[in-house]
Amino acid sequence: MRYRYLSDSHCHTDCSFDGHDSVMMLCDNAARQGLFSLTVTDHCECQDYWTKEYKKAILQSYFEARKAAAAFQGKLHVYAGIELGQPLQDLSAAEDVLSMCNFDFVLASLHNVKGYPDFYDLDYTKCNITELLHHYFAEMLEMVKWGRFDSLAHLTYPWRYTHGDHNHLKISYRPYQKEIDAVLLELIRQGKSLEVNTSGLRQCIGVTIPDQPILRRYRELGGKRLTLGSDAHRWGDVGSGIEDGLHLLEKLGFTHFAVYIAHKPAMYPIS
Repeated sequence: MRYRYLSDSHCHTDCSFDGHDSVMMLCDNAARQGLFSLTVTDHCECQDYWTKEYKKAILQSYFEARKAAAAFQGKLHVYAGIELGQPLQDLSAAEDVLSMCNFDFVLASLHNVKGYPDFYDLDYTKCNITELLHHYFAEMLEMVKWGRFDSLAHLTYPWRYTHGDHNHLKISYRPYQKEIDAVLLELIRQGKSLEVNTSGLRQCIGVTIPDQPILRRYRELGGKRLTLGSDAHRWGDVGSGIEDGLHLLEKLGFTHFAVYIAHKPAMYPIS
């Protein structure tokens, strides 16, 4: 193993609506691979919080992660987190979730622009994707300014699907560069982390989310704090791409990455 502190800070269990396996199964696979740490970050889509049974699932995820931390002591560091989706689309839901548990780590994510379905569900033949992406980065900037999180998840999430198996839309970052810069600068100003999501390495897009051009720009602007996550939704994908992600960061000149414990970033050397 090339890297000593292999850590996966984004994974989903069967406590997520799209997850498949238990916390213990994910932790067992992480330990067998020799990972240093695993942070469980099950979903909460805030716009659906009051109409779907999220509270029960969130509590189950949290307490299962705490039990796993005790069970794997000495073998794997296990932390309890959450992926808080679209918090500004229902702030009362976001505040309720954040007051519910003593999370180690909060990922903020944006899976859909307000009033539109998830980018996964969009019909790209019937929408103005250019306009929608401008709205996406505007809403993301407002979310970052809100600031009740530790790391920003998969900044270029829509590209996972615009470049997916059925769309093959080759969309440049260039028309959105000012908006992307604004998001990166706000993360830096607030001392937040940017996630390197490695799920794209096992998907059609074939790169991390965000990928090299944006990560290089983040460093140029002064960004230093990064987390890495496989975005695994089944036990077999835990830790997937993390070593490749660390290699990419090392190549770009980054020296450390963060793992959050009680919302405090523990900075570990890449090499």
